Amino acid sequence: MRNQPRHLRSAVSGLLDSGSGVGGSGSRAFSLEDESRIGARSTRTGKGHRWVVVAWVGDFAMAALGSFLAYYLRFHTGLKHVGLFEPLTMRQYFGHMALGSFSMVLTLGWMGLYQKNALLRSRWQADRILKAVLMWTAGFLCVTVALKLQPPISRIYTLLNGVCVFLLLEAWRGVLTRWVRNPATMQELRQRLLFVGWNEDAGRLWRTLAGDPHSALQVVGMLAAEEGEEGQSPKRLGGPKDLERVLERHEVDVVVAADFRGLQEDLETLAAVCERELVQFKLIPSCFRIFVSGLHLEMIAGTPILGVDRMPLDRTFNMLLKRATDIVGATVGLVLSAPIMAVFCALVWLESRGPVFYRQRRCGMIGQPFEIYKIRSMKLDAESESGARWCEKDDPRRLRVGAFMRRWNIDELPQFWNVLKGQMSLVGPRPERPQLIQSFKHEIPHYNARHHALPGMTGWAQIRGLRGDTDLKERIRCDLWYMENWSWLLDLQIMMLTFVKRDNAY
Repeated sequence: MRNQPRHLRSAVSGLLDSGSGVGGSGSRAFSLEDESRIGARSTRTGKGHRWVVVAWVGDFAMAALGSFLAYYLRFHTGLKHVGLFEPLTMRQYFGHMALGSFSMVLTLGWMGLYQKNALLRSRWQADRILKAVLMWTAGFLCVTVALKLQPPISRIYTLLNGVCVFLLLEAWRGVLTRWVRNPATMQELRQRLLFVGWNEDAGRLWRTLAGDPHSALQVVGMLAAEEGEEGQSPKRLGGPKDLERVLERHEVDVVVAADFRGLQEDLETLAAVCERELVQFKLIPSCFRIFVSGLHLEMIAGTPILGVDRMPLDRTFNMLLKRATDIVGATVGLVLSAPIMAVFCALVWLESRGPVFYRQRRCGMIGQPFEIYKIRSMKLDAESESGARWCEKDDPRRLRVGAFMRRWNIDELPQFWNVLKGQMSLVGPRPERPQLIQSFKHEIPHYNARHHALPGMTGWAQIRGLRGDTDLKERIRCDLWYMENWSWLLDLQIMMLTFVKRDNAY
């Protein structure tokens, strides 16, 4: 049996009759076999939880070490002469250091870093650690301003503490991840997943998990009326009515219900079996094809209703933060890029006499048209014969200097003005021409959903090489993922990667 905890979590458990079961109604007696199975499960759960304890102890040690290192750098190096702080003894600062280390571990726990399967997700851990340290540092800085603590906390010390703890935690978690990525430990930490029903969404999830040897989830098979496409589905272990037998035999931790065409009557029964066997029961909401991370369950007149809630950029604080970043970034961008634009405008004019700036009609947020500004990179009237179409590799319409500008995104620099005007953002889905959208919105599923956000000078799809004449479906999927998972740090990451990710920029 597996060692994973099996919580009483079912998406529909509140709607079920607690006495429902397979093959009829009424509750089943709690047998000695059940007791033995659950006892063995608890023993194995303890083995997995020991690694959580190791992670907690290691994190606390790194937080404490970071505090001591920050203290040394602040008061025993040349930094001691910066500011008005007199050198303090470690005894005077010990209380602050202990409180800081303890609160750091609490913040890491709040970010979900002490879940068993999280120990296998290295990139996810790195992202959460960064967010936790930034949140902790900001909180401690606010404390130093709002409260008059004695002895007073040096703000330089607080910043040094955040940097030191982040570096130490990243190094420690990297070592821990290598430790737990051995077959025996991964079996203790992984959750075993069973599909009931099969559809395109289940196939996509299975392929993703199967392609990651260090995934926190291990697919054991599926229960379906028919086999999936050959080579495109996990092993079929039976039909939905075999659920109870398969749960026990294959030590399943999570059941994911996928396609229920013709199986609606069995849904409550399957959920009840999972609840009784202490197995997590989850549904793939296939009726929602986009913005699934925004799904929210709410009660209306006592009835649970599942629907798409607000997206991250629908929240007022996030909108203001993004707009403030756009204004500051676009202002700095215009000032710094003005000499560069002047040089390349002169080169364009020398190669092809005529206007050096190019205005093109694009569709913005909610489909509102606007004029986008670019440095002209093609010959005059380049689309007079072909009409609106994307630039291709070795496109003969390009100027010689235009090829270089497009490679390094220099022709896009005037769009800082579009950002200042509020027509664009620094980061977002790239805007398209109305002529192309007229066909795309009918041919590409969910194409117009990307217009719920301001278009950007760069975006998640662009840094992944999805620009120009590339896979439109994958590009739209990237745009929608960005809208669902927006954060200020993600915008910062995309802006930095834009300088080095230039695939298909022609």
